[in-house]
Amino acid sequence: MKLYLNATSPFARVARIIALEKGLQDQLELGWSDPWTNDPALLQANPVGRIPVLVTEDGHAIAESLLIAQYLDNLTPSPRLLPPAELAAVLQRTGLGYGLMEAAFTTVIGRKHDAEADQSVLGQRRLQAIDRSIQALASQHRDDGQQTLDLSIIVTAVALDYVLFRLPEIDWRSRYPELAAWHQRVTVRANFTETAFN
Repeated sequence: MKLYLNATSPFARVARIIALEKGLQDQLELGWSDPWTNDPALLQANPVGRIPVLVTEDGHAIAESLLIAQYLDNLTPSPRLLPPAELAAVLQRTGLGYGLMEAAFTTVIGRKHDAEADQSVLGQRRLQAIDRSIQALASQHRDDGQQTLDLSIIVTAVALDYVLFRLPEIDWRSRYPELAAWHQRVTVRANFTETAFN
């Protein structure tokens, strides 16, 4: 399999962490790519030009991190990142973390192309969505003390990490110390440190 990714995409990092958690690293070639340069190999795999994209052994190109997550989770029985008995709850929590990731990512991209992006109606909506999402995560996050990973934990931890990386002015750790402590416990795991943003 080949995973197209770059080092600063939170969506690509989610896919890579999942592959590592599933023990698939020996079956996975990493295709480092800059989607802003219209990399021909990336465009062949995904005409939309977005990462991540996973090209399976039989040549199917699966785009979008949550679809890649489903595919990889079904390749091996353990660990289950989408446990059937808790599927609705895990998907609900995943959606909240993914919404934060989307809002943070589009804020960063908006700023890159327009210095006044935050002042627009869409910019304000994104910033408000970030604030509400972090507040909801702080009130709803699950801490079982053992940090048994599922998809929602991976997505949420990466989303919070991305905010720290790209939007440090949003100082969520000082406002939500319990969430910060949870995030710290999750992200010291080897698969998070190995894939850290840089």
